[in-house]
Amino acid sequence: MHPRKTLRNYKPMTFTKTTEQASKYEHLEKMSVQELLFNINQEDQTVPLAVAKALPSIEIVVTQIVAKMKLGGRLFYIGAGTSGRLGIVDASECPPTFGVPFDLVNGIIAGGDKAIRRAVENAEDNATQAWIDLQEHNINSNDVVIGIAASGTTPYVIGGLQACNENNIITGSISCNAGSPLSQTAQFPIEVIVGPEFVTGSSRMKAGTAQKLVLNMISTATMIQLGKVKGNKMVDMQLSNAKLVDRGVKMIMSEIPVSYEEGSQLLSQMGSVRKAVDFYNSQKH
Repeated sequence: MHPRKTLRNYKPMTFTKTTEQASKYEHLEKMSVQELLFNINQEDQTVPLAVAKALPSIEIVVTQIVAKMKLGGRLFYIGAGTSGRLGIVDASECPPTFGVPFDLVNGIIAGGDKAIRRAVENAEDNATQAWIDLQEHNINSNDVVIGIAASGTTPYVIGGLQACNENNIITGSISCNAGSPLSQTAQFPIEVIVGPEFVTGSSRMKAGTAQKLVLNMISTATMIQLGKVKGNKMVDMQLSNAKLVDRGVKMIMSEIPVSYEEGSQLLSQMGSVRKAVDFYNSQKH
Protein backbone atom coordinates (compact mmCIF):
# COMPACT_ATOMS: atom_id res chain seq x y z
CA MET A 1 0.00 0.00 0.00
CA HIS A 2 1.27 3.43 -0.89
CA PRO A 3 1.68 5.90 1.97
CA ARG A 4 -0.74 8.76 1.76
CA LYS A 5 0.82 12.03 0.64
CA THR A 6 -0.49 15.52 0.03
CA LEU A 7 0.00 17.70 -3.00
CA ARG A 8 1.74 20.26 -0.84
CA ASN A 9 4.82 18.03 -0.96
CA TYR A 10 4.43 17.22 -4.63
CA LYS A 11 6.60 18.81 -7.31
CA PRO A 12 4.75 18.94 -10.63
CA MET A 13 6.11 16.96 -13.56
CA THR A 14 8.62 14.99 -11.54
CA PHE A 15 6.94 11.83 -12.82
CA THR A 16 6.91 10.33 -16.31
CA LYS A 17 3.64 10.59 -18.22
CA THR A 18 3.87 7.26 -20.01
CA THR A 19 0.32 7.75 -21.31
CA GLU A 20 1.62 10.68 -23.36
CA GLN A 21 4.79 9.05 -24.66
CA ALA A 22 5.18 8.46 -28.39
CA SER A 23 3.72 5.26 -29.81
CA LYS A 24 6.25 2.61 -30.68
CA TYR A 25 4.55 2.35 -34.07
CA GLU A 26 5.24 4.79 -36.91
CA HIS A 27 3.37 5.76 -40.09
CA LEU A 28 0.04 4.34 -38.98
CA GLU A 29 -1.66 5.80 -42.04
CA LYS A 30 0.46 3.54 -44.26
CA MET A 31 -0.65 0.34 -42.52
CA SER A 32 -3.29 -1.96 -44.02
CA VAL A 33 -6.46 -2.63 -42.04
CA GLN A 34 -5.06 -6.06 -41.14
CA GLU A 35 -1.83 -4.51 -39.86
CA LEU A 36 -3.71 -1.89 -37.85
CA LEU A 37 -5.93 -4.48 -36.18
CA PHE A 38 -3.05 -6.87 -35.50
CA ASN A 39 -0.91 -4.16 -33.90
CA ILE A 40 -3.76 -2.76 -31.80
CA ASN A 41 -4.49 -6.29 -30.59
CA GLN A 42 -0.81 -6.83 -29.75
CA GLU A 43 -0.93 -3.78 -27.51
CA ASP A 44 -4.28 -4.77 -25.98
CA GLN A 45 -2.87 -8.13 -24.90
CA THR A 46 -0.46 -6.36 -22.54
CA VAL A 47 -3.24 -4.72 -20.52
CA PRO A 48 -4.36 -7.66 -18.31
CA LEU A 49 -0.71 -8.28 -17.42
CA ALA A 50 -0.42 -4.69 -16.24
CA VAL A 51 -3.62 -5.07 -14.22
CA ALA A 52 -2.21 -8.22 -12.59
CA LYS A 53 0.60 -6.17 -11.07
CA ALA A 54 -1.97 -3.91 -9.41
CA LEU A 55 -4.03 -6.69 -7.79
CA PRO A 56 -2.71 -6.03 -4.23
CA SER A 57 -3.78 -2.37 -4.51
CA ILE A 58 -7.18 -3.34 -5.93
CA GLU A 59 -7.71 -5.79 -3.06
CA ILE A 60 -7.13 -3.04 -0.51
CA VAL A 61 -9.67 -0.77 -2.21
CA VAL A 62 -12.33 -3.50 -2.40
CA THR A 63 -11.83 -4.31 1.28
CA GLN A 64 -12.37 -0.65 2.18
CA ILE A 65 -15.54 -0.42 0.07
CA VAL A 66 -17.05 -3.60 1.51
CA ALA A 67 -16.42 -2.42 5.08
CA LYS A 68 -18.09 0.94 4.42
CA MET A 69 -21.06 -0.56 2.54
CA LYS A 70 -21.72 -2.84 5.50
CA LEU A 71 -22.13 0.36 7.52
CA GLY A 72 -24.63 1.74 5.01
CA GLY A 73 -22.11 3.58 2.84
CA ARG A 74 -22.06 4.08 -0.92
CA LEU A 75 -19.44 4.10 -3.67
CA PHE A 76 -18.80 7.08 -5.94
CA TYR A 77 -16.67 7.21 -9.08
CA ILE A 78 -15.58 10.64 -10.30
CA GLY A 79 -13.82 11.30 -13.60
CA ALA A 80 -13.68 13.40 -16.75
CA GLY A 81 -14.08 12.32 -20.37
CA THR A 82 -13.49 8.62 -21.02
CA SER A 83 -12.62 7.99 -17.37
CA GLY A 84 -15.88 9.56 -16.21
CA ARG A 85 -17.90 7.60 -18.75
CA LEU A 86 -16.32 4.31 -17.66
CA GLY A 87 -17.27 5.04 -14.05
CA ILE A 88 -20.86 5.72 -15.12
CA VAL A 89 -20.98 2.46 -17.12
CA ASP A 90 -19.83 0.42 -14.13
CA ALA A 91 -22.17 2.18 -11.70
CA SER A 92 -25.20 1.88 -13.98
CA GLU A 93 -24.69 -1.89 -14.40
CA CYS A 94 -24.80 -2.65 -10.66
CA PRO A 95 -28.60 -2.37 -10.11
CA PRO A 96 -29.63 -4.69 -12.99
CA THR A 97 -26.79 -7.16 -12.35
CA PHE A 98 -26.94 -7.40 -8.57
CA GLY A 99 -30.37 -6.01 -7.67
CA VAL A 100 -28.94 -3.21 -5.53
CA PRO A 101 -30.49 0.27 -5.15
CA PHE A 102 -29.67 2.65 -8.00
CA ASP A 103 -27.84 5.00 -5.64
CA LEU A 104 -25.50 2.44 -4.04
CA VAL A 105 -22.85 2.85 -6.75
CA ASN A 106 -22.73 6.25 -8.46
CA GLY A 107 -20.82 7.60 -11.44
CA ILE A 108 -20.18 11.35 -11.70
CA ILE A 109 -18.62 12.96 -14.78
CA ALA A 110 -17.07 16.42 -15.04
CA GLY A 111 -19.50 18.66 -16.89
CA GLY A 112 -22.59 16.75 -15.77
CA ASP A 113 -24.60 14.10 -17.58
CA LYS A 114 -24.53 15.99 -20.88
CA ALA A 115 -20.78 15.26 -20.96
CA ILE A 116 -21.55 11.54 -21.34
CA ARG A 117 -22.31 12.08 -25.04
CA ARG A 118 -20.45 15.26 -25.88
CA ALA A 119 -17.25 16.70 -24.42
CA VAL A 120 -17.79 19.76 -22.19
CA GLU A 121 -15.02 22.28 -22.70
CA ASN A 122 -12.70 22.86 -19.74
CA ALA A 123 -14.89 20.82 -17.35
CA GLU A 124 -11.95 18.68 -16.24
CA ASP A 125 -9.91 21.77 -15.33
CA ASN A 126 -12.28 22.87 -12.55
CA ALA A 127 -10.70 21.69 -9.30
CA THR A 128 -13.63 22.65 -7.04
CA GLN A 129 -16.62 21.31 -9.01
CA ALA A 130 -16.30 17.62 -8.06
CA TRP A 131 -16.86 18.37 -4.37
CA ILE A 132 -19.94 20.44 -5.29
CA ASP A 133 -21.21 17.53 -7.40
CA LEU A 134 -20.59 15.06 -4.56
CA GLN A 135 -22.38 17.27 -2.04
CA GLU A 136 -25.51 17.07 -4.20
CA HIS A 137 -25.55 13.39 -3.25
CA ASN A 138 -25.16 14.20 0.46
CA ILE A 139 -21.70 12.60 0.55
CA ASN A 140 -20.63 11.55 4.03
CA SER A 141 -17.92 9.67 5.93
CA ASN A 142 -19.58 6.28 5.36
CA ASP A 143 -19.00 6.63 1.61
CA VAL A 144 -15.98 5.84 -0.56
CA VAL A 145 -14.90 7.99 -3.52
CA ILE A 146 -12.68 6.67 -6.30
CA GLY A 147 -11.12 9.16 -8.69
CA ILE A 148 -10.46 7.89 -12.22
CA ALA A 149 -7.97 9.60 -14.54
CA ALA A 150 -5.64 7.91 -17.00
CA SER A 151 -3.06 10.69 -16.73
CA GLY A 152 -3.44 11.09 -12.99
CA THR A 153 -3.34 14.85 -13.43
CA THR A 154 -7.00 15.86 -13.94
CA PRO A 155 -7.81 18.85 -11.64
CA TYR A 156 -11.51 17.94 -11.34
CA VAL A 157 -10.61 14.52 -9.93
CA ILE A 158 -7.65 15.58 -7.77
CA GLY A 159 -9.61 18.47 -6.27
CA GLY A 160 -12.53 16.17 -5.50
CA LEU A 161 -10.31 13.69 -3.65
CA GLN A 162 -8.54 16.46 -1.73
CA ALA A 163 -11.92 17.72 -0.45
CA CYS A 164 -12.93 14.17 0.49
CA ASN A 165 -9.69 13.68 2.41
CA GLU A 166 -10.39 16.88 4.33
CA ASN A 167 -13.89 15.61 5.19
CA ASN A 168 -12.90 12.17 6.51
CA ILE A 169 -14.09 10.30 3.41
CA ILE A 170 -12.08 7.32 2.14
CA THR A 171 -10.50 7.96 -1.26
CA GLY A 172 -9.09 5.66 -3.90
CA SER A 173 -7.87 6.25 -7.45
CA ILE A 174 -7.31 4.50 -10.75
CA SER A 175 -4.61 5.93 -13.03
CA CYS A 176 -2.09 4.77 -15.61
CA ASN A 177 0.98 6.85 -14.75
CA ALA A 178 3.23 5.89 -11.84
CA GLY A 179 3.59 8.42 -9.04
CA SER A 180 1.04 10.86 -10.46
CA PRO A 181 -0.52 13.73 -8.46
CA LEU A 182 -3.75 11.72 -8.29
CA SER A 183 -1.97 8.72 -6.77
CA GLN A 184 -0.31 11.04 -4.27
CA THR A 185 -3.69 12.49 -3.29
CA ALA A 186 -5.69 9.26 -2.92
CA GLN A 187 -5.45 7.32 0.31
CA PHE A 188 -5.60 4.04 -1.63
CA PRO A 189 -4.23 4.50 -5.17
CA ILE A 190 -4.35 1.91 -7.93
CA GLU A 191 -1.80 2.34 -10.73
CA VAL A 192 -1.99 0.27 -13.93
CA ILE A 193 0.99 1.19 -16.08
CA VAL A 194 0.08 0.26 -19.66
CA GLY A 195 2.76 2.28 -21.47
CA PRO A 196 2.45 4.36 -24.64
CA GLU A 197 -0.75 4.05 -26.66
CA PHE A 198 -0.94 2.75 -30.25
CA VAL A 199 -2.12 6.22 -31.28
CA THR A 200 0.09 8.56 -29.25
CA GLY A 201 -1.79 9.97 -26.26
CA SER A 202 -5.10 8.22 -27.06
CA SER A 203 -5.76 7.05 -23.51
CA ARG A 204 -9.23 5.78 -24.42
CA MET A 205 -7.37 2.74 -25.78
CA LYS A 206 -5.12 0.71 -23.43
CA ALA A 207 -5.61 3.03 -20.46
CA GLY A 208 -9.39 2.96 -20.91
CA THR A 209 -9.35 -0.83 -21.20
CA ALA A 210 -7.27 -1.09 -18.03
CA GLN A 211 -9.67 1.18 -16.14
CA LYS A 212 -12.66 -0.89 -17.29
CA LEU A 213 -11.01 -4.13 -16.13
CA VAL A 214 -10.25 -2.63 -12.72
CA LEU A 215 -13.78 -1.25 -12.37
CA ASN A 216 -15.22 -4.67 -13.26
CA MET A 217 -13.09 -6.18 -10.50
CA ILE A 218 -14.01 -3.57 -7.90
CA SER A 219 -17.78 -3.72 -8.37
CA THR A 220 -18.00 -7.49 -8.94
CA ALA A 221 -15.75 -8.48 -6.03
CA THR A 222 -17.55 -6.01 -3.75
CA MET A 223 -21.01 -7.33 -4.63
CA ILE A 224 -19.91 -10.96 -4.20
CA GLN A 225 -18.48 -10.09 -0.78
CA LEU A 226 -21.83 -8.51 0.10
CA GLY A 227 -23.66 -11.72 -0.78
CA LYS A 228 -25.19 -10.63 -4.09
CA VAL A 229 -24.07 -13.78 -5.93
CA LYS A 230 -24.91 -17.38 -5.01
CA GLY A 231 -22.61 -20.07 -6.35
CA ASN A 232 -21.73 -18.26 -9.55
CA LYS A 233 -25.18 -16.88 -10.34
CA MET A 234 -26.71 -13.40 -10.29
CA VAL A 235 -29.60 -14.45 -8.08
CA ASP A 236 -30.69 -10.86 -7.35
CA MET A 237 -30.54 -9.53 -10.93
CA GLN A 238 -33.36 -7.32 -12.16
CA LEU A 239 -35.61 -9.06 -14.67
CA SER A 240 -35.67 -6.18 -17.12
CA ASN A 241 -36.00 -8.08 -20.41
CA ALA A 242 -37.00 -11.46 -21.88
CA LYS A 243 -33.40 -12.72 -22.03
CA LEU A 244 -32.91 -12.13 -18.31
CA VAL A 245 -36.25 -13.69 -17.42
CA ASP A 246 -35.29 -16.80 -19.39
CA ARG A 247 -31.90 -16.88 -17.66
CA GLY A 248 -33.60 -16.50 -14.29
CA VAL A 249 -35.99 -19.40 -14.94
CA LYS A 250 -33.07 -21.63 -15.91
CA MET A 251 -31.22 -20.61 -12.75
CA ILE A 252 -34.23 -21.64 -10.70
CA MET A 253 -34.44 -24.98 -12.54
CA SER A 254 -30.77 -25.63 -11.73
CA GLU A 255 -31.40 -25.03 -8.02
CA ILE A 256 -34.75 -26.75 -7.43
CA PRO A 257 -36.69 -29.58 -9.17
CA VAL A 258 -39.29 -27.63 -11.14
CA SER A 259 -40.31 -27.45 -14.80
CA TYR A 260 -39.69 -24.38 -16.95
CA GLU A 261 -43.34 -23.37 -16.58
CA GLU A 262 -43.25 -23.78 -12.80
CA GLY A 263 -39.98 -21.87 -12.59
CA SER A 264 -41.42 -19.09 -14.72
CA GLN A 265 -44.47 -18.83 -12.50
CA LEU A 266 -42.34 -18.75 -9.34
CA LEU A 267 -40.09 -16.05 -10.80
CA SER A 268 -43.05 -13.93 -11.85
CA GLN A 269 -44.63 -14.33 -8.42
CA MET A 270 -41.50 -13.68 -6.31
CA GLY A 271 -39.57 -11.19 -8.48
CA SER A 272 -36.05 -12.64 -8.17
CA VAL A 273 -34.26 -15.96 -8.45
CA ARG A 274 -33.16 -15.86 -4.81
CA LYS A 275 -36.67 -15.17 -3.52
CA ALA A 276 -38.19 -17.83 -5.79
CA VAL A 277 -35.77 -20.53 -4.61
CA ASP A 278 -36.09 -19.50 -0.95
CA PHE A 279 -39.90 -19.54 -1.20
CA TYR A 280 -39.93 -23.00 -2.79
CA ASN A 281 -37.58 -24.38 -0.15
CA SER A 282 -39.63 -22.84 2.67
CA GLN A 283 -42.78 -24.55 1.36
CA LYS A 284 -41.11 -27.95 1.56
CA HIS A 285 -40.64 -27.74 5.31
